Amino acid sequence: MSIGSVKPVSTKGSIDPATLMRIRSLELRARVVVEGFWKGLHRSPLHGFSVEFSEYRQYAQGDDPRFIDWKVMARTDRVFIKKFEDETNLRCFLLVDQSRSMSYAGGSGYSKADYAATLAATFGHFLLGQGDAVGLVTFDEQLDQFVPARNRPGQLRRLMALLESGQGGKGTNLIEPLKKVSELVRKRGLMMLISDLLAPIEELEVHLGYLAAAGHDLVVWQVLDRSELDFKFEQALHFKDVESGEAVYIDPRLARDRYLEKLQEHLDAVQGICERNGIDYRLVATDEPLDHVLFDFVSMREKVGGKGRRVARAVNRV
Repeated sequence: MSIGSVKPVSTKGSIDPATLMRIRSLELRARVVVEGFWKGLHRSPLHGFSVEFSEYRQYAQGDDPRFIDWKVMARTDRVFIKKFEDETNLRCFLLVDQSRSMSYAGGSGYSKADYAATLAATFGHFLLGQGDAVGLVTFDEQLDQFVPARNRPGQLRRLMALLESGQGGKGTNLIEPLKKVSELVRKRGLMMLISDLLAPIEELEVHLGYLAAAGHDLVVWQVLDRSELDFKFEQALHFKDVESGEAVYIDPRLARDRYLEKLQEHLDAVQGICERNGIDYRLVATDEPLDHVLFDFVSMREKVGGKGRRVARAVNRV
């Protein structure tokens, strides 16, 4: 994916992230995104397109109406009943980077950490809502919080509280946190890493590959601020490394081409690691509506096929 392809997207029909971040409650933000996602599908010009979870099927004549899911019907205007299958629900861990580099906010008024926490909260709300087990790992240089994957009353509230309490940590070191996760999580499942991935490529190669080799199904969301992607600064400024504290005086007009070249090399390398290890990868700018990212997640899981339990299945046009 090239930097040039990561252009600002239209927020028509979606909530602009800057507006969303004004909602103080993280849980409410997540609920707004998920409900907007469902409404967006309902309004889609692709008539008949919706999301049918793998534990549901459409109602057929003769089915017991007691098993109709009225909430799903209200969202989709289609009648579904619960499937009774001998399968384990999806187990998902949200791995959220809270290192100091994630505190960068550019000119948006909210940081990469704010966006990442809201994205993690959205995924948690969505997956728990369909009966899956969701856990949480937060980290900076070391693993900070670890919540086992569960689906029980209070789990969503617990995840939200920990995500809301996250503070800008220290430097980025993906080695120790990912190594610790691989030791703690023995059962195979879905792991979603949300990070700016501003770490040495060699570290990413080893430890992302190790998690994939252990049989985990990985999705990587690389979150970068729009100003990091475009570098459209006009005046010479002191640019401060938020992790080391070192300040460097730079004229953006002279440095922009070289900066974008190096950034593109890094993004290409990250994407290459993911492709070699069968990891789903998505570059996300912090000005992108979160319901768009959620839709891409559902689309990704549709393509998983036999690699693991599908999160959702796209219904063909009627």
